[in-house]
Amino acid sequence: MNRQKFTEKFLAAFFILVIIKVIGILAQLFHESFWSVIGTLVIFIVVAFIIFVVLMQLEKKEKEKNTGTKGGKGGGNFYLEASVFDKIRNKYEELALKYIGEKDYKRAAKVYMNLMKDYYRGAKTLENGGFYNEAAVIYLKKLKNRSEAAHCYEKARQYKKAIDLYEELGQKEKVGDLYLQMNDRHKANTYYQMVVDDYVTNNQMVKGSLIYRKKMEMPDEAQKILLKGWEEDRDAFNCLNNYFANISDVKKLDQQIRELYGKTPSEKKIIYLEALKHEFKKDPKLRSTTRNIAYEIIAEKVATRSEIVNELKHFNPEDEVILKDISRYKMGRNIMFRN
Repeated sequence: MNRQKFTEKFLAAFFILVIIKVIGILAQLFHESFWSVIGTLVIFIVVAFIIFVVLMQLEKKEKEKNTGTKGGKGGGNFYLEASVFDKIRNKYEELALKYIGEKDYKRAAKVYMNLMKDYYRGAKTLENGGFYNEAAVIYLKKLKNRSEAAHCYEKARQYKKAIDLYEELGQKEKVGDLYLQMNDRHKANTYYQMVVDDYVTNNQMVKGSLIYRKKMEMPDEAQKILLKGWEEDRDAFNCLNNYFANISDVKKLDQQIRELYGKTPSEKKIIYLEALKHEFKKDPKLRSTTRNIAYEIIAEKVATRSEIVNELKHFNPEDEVILKDISRYKMGRNIMFRN
């Protein structure tokens, strides 16, 4: 079959498809509004006309060509098909962009979905146009994308629908956020507690404490979970550091630093010393307590960890003499070991 015959057959098939499509669109009158169906029909007629013009131009060009050559007929047909479909697709694209430029997002989405079968771009076009409910339906039914659908329902303030989807996705914190948007603190905290429990199970105590503090407005519970992490050596340093950071009253913080040190076992005192470096810089009123405790820890550990003397400089940043003392101490130990 030569190119001209292929074009003629394509035209015949095209007319048949147009008739079937028009009947299908008119059949939508039984379950859609009159103007919605008319709008779809108008779009289809415009696009069909554009395709018809493209096909006629191609037929005219083929008639002008010499079809007597036998070589490469199969490749020619393939090229012609690709050329036809590329031109048609480009026309669809131009039409969709034209509608978007006119802020007619629904018509643009129909071009993408009905004519190009590109449901993702159709849904995204509806979403960009602010038609969140419509976009959510496409994401859910056509693309099976519950995450994007939930996001659109959230934008549309259809919180219950969004919650159902986020629950299916296992996004408990997001469910809690939406219940909070609905002013249902009890249900919000129920889901937030699930999130905290998951964090604790995975030894993510700091993240759990942030849910208590930021989402549930329960600062005392946040402190308890950080203290638990410190005592049970579950991300101990970060738990202790955040525990101290959450105490804004300097006097209370000073007291807590002393009390916790009194309960700290020997094997965790190096971690405690690291935390004290941050507290020493925080407020001049904390320097005396943090420095004295640091001295005790260094004195206790220096026999087995001589390098710990370097920590003295963090608690005496303006004392040049102590730097010389540290240097002399290290030099003396080196000489001792060499002898």
